[in-house]
Amino acid sequence: MSFQGFADDGAKFFKALAKNNERAWFLAHKAEYEEGWNAPMKALLEDVSAGIDKAFPHCDLDEPKVFRIFRDVRFSKDKTPYKTHIGGFIPIKRQSAKSTDVPAALYFQVGAEGTFAGAGHYMMEPDSLARFRAAVADDKRGKELVQLLARLAKKGYASDSHDALKRVPKGFDADHPRADLLKRKGLTVSFPELPKGLLADKKLVKALVDASKVSAPLIEWLTFATA
Repeated sequence: MSFQGFADDGAKFFKALAKNNERAWFLAHKAEYEEGWNAPMKALLEDVSAGIDKAFPHCDLDEPKVFRIFRDVRFSKDKTPYKTHIGGFIPIKRQSAKSTDVPAALYFQVGAEGTFAGAGHYMMEPDSLARFRAAVADDKRGKELVQLLARLAKKGYASDSHDALKRVPKGFDADHPRADLLKRKGLTVSFPELPKGLLADKKLVKALVDASKVSAPLIEWLTFATA
């Protein structure tokens, strides 16, 4: 199945779910979710993966994955059972990486909150984080990363981290020129905002492929730094 578009361009299903976030409503509209959003998301990620494979010559692209719509409410005060968006990702790892390594990824999400696309290493495990920081501190590799991020910023790609230390980690100079990067526990970039009207259009595949290719040098840097 190739991607032909989501059910609509306004994520109407998820906006309705946000107002009716309960099991009975979801079960009554489950077919709408499966046919209009879940199946198309799987097709979209598969098509994007095929389109970007050659942009990552030193990496393996694992099978795309779509997150379940069910929320984990065990430790949350918010007990609403369903997410009001659908998201999925394409794992990307160095060809020689161990299978247990958490890979970098391309990520796409659409829902009541809007649309998001990005790439990077969201949350590094301790060993990967240590290798990342060593690469950042290395004069040659660290400067290369700064240049990659600067080029992406000029094209509208914003760098971020899900979490960061308040101080430079032990073992590194507090006034290190790349102190901001050393503090991070992950490194991602969000893609520029997608053109309007693409969610229900198969042209979304090309838009994500093109955006992903621009980020490829950064993702390759991350896969080699952390694996």
